[in-house]
Order: sequence, then C-alpha cells, then structure tokens
Amino acid sequence: MDLFANPGLPKSRRIVSIWLPRLPTDRLRRKNSAAPDKPLVVSIKNDNALRIYATDRRAARLGLKTGMPLADARAMIPVLEVIEADQPGDHALLEKIADWCDRFTPLVALDSPHGLFLDVTGVEHLFGGEVALCETVRAKIAAQGFAVQCALAGTSAAARALAHYAPGTIALPGKEDEAIADLPVAALQLDGAIAHGLRRAGLKTIGQVAARSRNELTARFGKAMVAHLDHALGRTEEPVSPLRPLPDFMAEHRFAEPVMTQEVILASLQNLAETLGEVLERHGQGAREMTAVFFRADGAVRRLGVQTGAPTREAAVITRLFRERLDSLADPLDAGFGFDLIRLEASCAERQAEETPDFAADAQAEKEVAFLVDRLAARFGAQRVLRFQQQDTHIPEAACVATPAQYATPAKAPWQMHRADKDAPQRPIRLLARPEPIEAPLALAPDSPPKRFRWRHVQHTVAHAEGPERIAMEWWRHQQPRLTRDYYRVEDEEGRRFWIYRDGLYDREIAAPQWYVHGVFA
Repeated sequence: MDLFANPGLPKSRRIVSIWLPRLPTDRLRRKNSAAPDKPLVVSIKNDNALRIYATDRRAARLGLKTGMPLADARAMIPVLEVIEADQPGDHALLEKIADWCDRFTPLVALDSPHGLFLDVTGVEHLFGGEVALCETVRAKIAAQGFAVQCALAGTSAAARALAHYAPGTIALPGKEDEAIADLPVAALQLDGAIAHGLRRAGLKTIGQVAARSRNELTARFGKAMVAHLDHALGRTEEPVSPLRPLPDFMAEHRFAEPVMTQEVILASLQNLAETLGEVLERHGQGAREMTAVFFRADGAVRRLGVQTGAPTREAAVITRLFRERLDSLADPLDAGFGFDLIRLEASCAERQAEETPDFAADAQAEKEVAFLVDRLAARFGAQRVLRFQQQDTHIPEAACVATPAQYATPAKAPWQMHRADKDAPQRPIRLLARPEPIEAPLALAPDSPPKRFRWRHVQHTVAHAEGPERIAMEWWRHQQPRLTRDYYRVEDEEGRRFWIYRDGLYDREIAAPQWYVHGVFA
C-alpha cells in the first residue's frame, strides 16, 4: 500500500513525455470506423486547402506525411481512405488516456494536441526505476492499440524533444543539454518564422543554437525563444499544470491480480480509509471531500466522490459513506476484467481539533444528525439534502434560503417564532415559491382588503380579514425604489385562509396596485 502526502513540489523534477503520433487514426481504428484494408489519413482544412492531419502506419509507409496537400496524397494513392478530423473527439480520448496515466502519478498534464506529461518525481522506485517505469508506460499504452513514444528528462521541453526525436531516451539529471544537443532544431517546436530563421542562419541542431551568444539570440529571435531554449536545456524549470489538482493526502493499493467483487472492493476501501485516517491524524487534518478512484485493467477509470459536513478521519464513517455512494449508483460500478489499482484521495482536508469526550446529549444528537446528512448526501447528492438558513432581512420570501445541509453554517441565533408573541402578526407555514397575481376589484377603502378575488381560475369571497401588516422594501439595498406591501390574512366563505398583499400604496406610489397571494395557512 502506497501513501502520499502533498508537501509541495520538490526542487529536482523528473518528467515523462508521452507522444501519440497517430492518435486520430488510432482512435478511428479502435472504433472500427475505417476500412481495415485501406491506408487511412485524417484531413483538416488549413490555409483554404485540405491537408493531411494524421496518417496511419500503412499510409506513412507509402510516403504520406502530415501537412501534405490532400490532393497530392490522392494522386499518389487512389484507394486512400480520408476521414475529416474530429479534434474534440481526439481531445476527449487524450483526457481518457490521461486519466489512465493517473495510476503512475497524480501529476498528469495535457500536452495538446497529442501528448501528455507525467511528473514522476519521487515515484520511480514504485515501478522498479526510471527505465522500467518508461517501458511500463509505453508497453501498456501500446497494448491498448496506440502508437506511442516516450522519453524522460528533468524538464518538460527536453522530455518532449526527446520523445519526438529520440524516443526511449532517459536524460540524466542535470544533463538535459547533452541529451538534446544533437537533436534537430525542429525538436524545440518553435514558431515557424523562428525555425526558418535558425535554418537560414545555418543552425541545424539544438547544440549549435545553444553555443551561440544569448544576447545574439535575444536580439534576433526574442526573449521568449531564449527562455524556451533555456527550459529545454535544463537551465530553468517550468512546472507542469496537472489536469487535476494534487490531492492533499491519498492512499492506494495495487493488486497483483485484478479484483472484481464488491465485497473485496469495499474491504479494500476500508483498509485505505484506515490508512488514510492515520495519515490525516498525524498531520492534524480531517477530510471534507474524498474521492475513490478505480483503475480497471483494460484502462477504464471510474471516480466516486463523497463530502462531509465536518472534517473527519474515522475509517468507519468514510467506509459507510462510500458504501452508500456505491449502492446509490444509477450506473453500477462495472469491474470488467477487474481493478488492478484502487486509490482513496482526500481531495480537500481541513484542520481538525483533537476530539475530547463530550457526554452532552445535544452534542451527540448533533453528531448523529451530521452523519445522517452525510449519508443522505452520499446517496442522493449534496444538492438534494437541504437545510433552511435565516437571512438578515424582513422581506418574507428572502427571510430564509435553502442551502446544502453539509455546507450550512450554524445559526447565530434561534429561529424567531411569531406565534410566541400574541400581538405579532401570524405568518403562513407555507409560502409559495413566488407570489402569484390574483384578480381583485378595488377595495371599499384604500387600506382594506378586497371583498372577493380570483386565484388559479377559482373565485373566492372574503368572509373575514385581518390587517394590514405593512412591509416597506429595503431601500438601502436597491438603486431603484420598490413598492410598499400591505399584507392581509383573509378567510373565504369555505374556511380557506390565505396570505395576500397589495403591492403599492393607492395614489401615493401607484394608481392601480396589483394584488398577490403569497402563502396559504394550514
């Protein structure tokens, strides 16, 4: 079992560059979207002309190259199969491969359009060293039906150059300049105008460029080019930007033989939760968000997340939440040929104070409620388990707001009960989601309720009424003035009770105010 804590990025870095030179055609071949007996190219429109974007192995052997005009390629090979480029589809596939590479390191970055970077600093020993790691990465990706080239160096630019022009190379730490010295200038993947200028100056290799004066290079090609050259030579560092943020803490379990049954999966999660809890305790932390990552033997990756209302490191609590999450899946966890790696991440951790014995019944009850909320959120989703919170306003529809219970802050004061004061106007238990307009004739007096009104196509005759309760709008929160409301509690002849209001004062604010139903009494 491997344990990881995120102490920050180390100074000495080791980067694996993965290049998939035929990703577009490999994707089509894996989907059986192309004829198997014909050479295949992917085309793209560039400079108002169709050009080759990618070739399969057969088309490359026949002399077709990326960037070649499609018309020339058809003239050379009449039976050529051409499919239009689908760059969003290629990008989605690249992200899936990045997910799969997460089994080697959580620091995986995209190197678009057809490459990846893996920051393997400090993890190479888990795979038998750097040579074995690179070969494992290459072999496993190739086994999935992709053409792949890999290299390893101390910087991403050096690793990329080696992956493209000297695949399989492992540059020794601090020796990136020697490793790439003999590579062509094209390995730097510079802007076309700069690359052309270097060739015109007779500089064919990276070593020849590096031997020239920095002032000379800066004056002719700009600071950005020199900065990129320094990065490739290992003189400066440029951290990769991972596809996902590095979790605060994580634990993982690699299996010699893939596991398939849910019992074994849950037992593994429990072991990981116990281990992760120990790590969190040593650091005085508790997890608020956790993610279980399941790596399938065929390359598929599945992620399941849970959240808690308060930091926790109790293995039993974590295991129970993931059990609830697994049981609630609409799309059950498909083990396929089995999972060969399961990882538990504390994607968000907070400081957790040491627990002290608390025998208060209220405290225990609050803890049980919090655990119940976490279980319900794990099963139904955090956005479906809500708690009402008071707001600092006297406007009825804004007096409280429903927020996810896991993230609701404790109330600063107890809820105010209007019924506690006999003189206070009563409010309905149920408010409508938004006030609904009603048809009401003019009242007999300016401050009187209507004698009858129509709501939802039903006529109501008022038998009793109480009010008004005048509520002025919050003028200090709005640039434009808002109308004053007069609320009434009314009861119709059939005993139904409503909370209605007139929006605006007669003559003083509006000539013909509109009436609304805002709530219904039990």
